[in-house]
Amino acid sequence: MTCVLGMIVSREREIRNFVKTPYYKIIGEFGENEAFKAEWKVNEKSAMFNSPKLYSENGFKNEKDAKNFIASFEGKTAKIAEIKKAKSKENPPLLFNLAEIQNECTKRFKIKPDETLNIIQELYEKKLVTYPRTDARVLSTAVAKVITKNLNGIAKGYKDEEIQKYIRQMSEEKFSTNLLKTKYVNDSKITDHYAIIPTGEGFENYDKLQNLQKEVYKVIVKRFLAIFYPPAEFNKISVTVKVDNEEFTTSGKVCVKKGYLEILKSKKDDTEEDEDNSLNILKSLKKDQALAIKNLEIKTAETTPPTRYNSGSIILAMENAGKLIEDEELREQIKGAGIGTSATRAEIMKKLEKINYIAINNKTQIITPTQKGELIYDIVKNSIPDMLNPKLTASWEKGLEMVAKKEIESDEFMEKLESYVKSKVNRLVI
Repeated sequence: MTCVLGMIVSREREIRNFVKTPYYKIIGEFGENEAFKAEWKVNEKSAMFNSPKLYSENGFKNEKDAKNFIASFEGKTAKIAEIKKAKSKENPPLLFNLAEIQNECTKRFKIKPDETLNIIQELYEKKLVTYPRTDARVLSTAVAKVITKNLNGIAKGYKDEEIQKYIRQMSEEKFSTNLLKTKYVNDSKITDHYAIIPTGEGFENYDKLQNLQKEVYKVIVKRFLAIFYPPAEFNKISVTVKVDNEEFTTSGKVCVKKGYLEILKSKKDDTEEDEDNSLNILKSLKKDQALAIKNLEIKTAETTPPTRYNSGSIILAMENAGKLIEDEELREQIKGAGIGTSATRAEIMKKLEKINYIAINNKTQIITPTQKGELIYDIVKNSIPDMLNPKLTASWEKGLEMVAKKEIESDEFMEKLESYVKSKVNRLVI
């Protein structure tokens, strides 16, 4: 609890003390009828290389310097220096563990992690989903071998038109249900329980569920079905425009095969048509092609403060010992224990709120420390600052994990823990 409070107060003070810094980018528009925009960035041959006038590689500290730089382009023409084309694939995300589904439900439904746990516990008790208190995001080999039972159960029992459409597509296009050699099956990443998935059973209880429970169930089903879908495929093109020694760059990306995105659609899909048009313009360009400089403009940007935790993102931060990492693949690769367990993290947050150390906005789920919480933070920081460091909590969790795996004896762990506590308390008493 102290460690999590420390993360929240530290983040709040970073935001409070943050001073926005404006800087000025240069955007060029090139071509005639079908013009495209590209952003200037300094390079080793640039007149601005290592210049103190720059705030960053693509921005000036002062607007006046940016204007003067723009003036130096007058009467010049541009040419295409480089065109790079690439195809990429994006695989479906891993399955939900408790931390991931708690974060997802906070974003979608603005509910607290303990509420999400209660909902999934109810779904589990009604035999609709597997055990919720799990840290694993993969399946065991044994479960993967009989996974068609889950799929067939959903196909027969889940009377949801959207879900039935996805299952029909799986059948019509003959998607493979063999997961054994995929990243979604890994016995070494499972301790007690595998990922949260629909059982394909319990539909006699479905109609008795509340609307929110049905929504959460559907989120779990969609994530599960997505792993059987093919990767999404993208075409990407990057273009470098040169004006003398100055470079402007732009890129375009468009989805050519939706694959699993059929199920897990994102807000990015709304911009797909614009991206497609942009890509078509870039695709028509040729290397060394001369271009007119249609326009050069200054775009004001500014540095942004870190964002506050919400009740879902703090759970992910706790899972990874304070390292809030949005990239789920990267999160999965991180080794080592976090703060608490899948079963206790929501309760830690609930207690911190109950004793008035933190406040959670009911509408947004944004977390802020209370005055009382900040006072406690200052007292701990001035007495035993280690307690505020996520690494300390994570190291204790790691020690407990090593005891559980019989890598060290429990007496050895307790001896180190007691020695640490005594040394800190004795220092305070003295």
